Amino acid sequence: MNRQELQKKVRHTVHQLVWEKEYASPLDLFLKMEKISPKLVEEWRYGRVPYLERVLHGNLAQFSFILTVFRKTAMEMKLKESFTAYMSWGIERHYATHYVMPR
Repeated sequence: MNRQELQKKVRHTVHQLVWEKEYASPLDLFLKMEKISPKLVEEWRYGRVPYLERVLHGNLAQFSFILTVFRKTAMEMKLKESFTAYMSWGIERHYATHYVMPR
């Protein structure tokens, strides 16, 4: 998948998540895009996986691009940033930032 196709898929998936849940998070995005399985997210949250990138399907450049498109799409949709504290040490700030529909 080239960057233009990936950008379209990310944008579509963010819109879909907001429609379904009224918010979008990087973890939900990666799950919906099948970059990670629910089981591996659970392993990460319990600290059995040291960092999320280790178990994501793809490479760091692709993840960075996905997160950049995610944040840009959230801003275009006028979503509000909401930091969510995960109950684990070392959770990266980018993954813990959700974007929610303003009320």
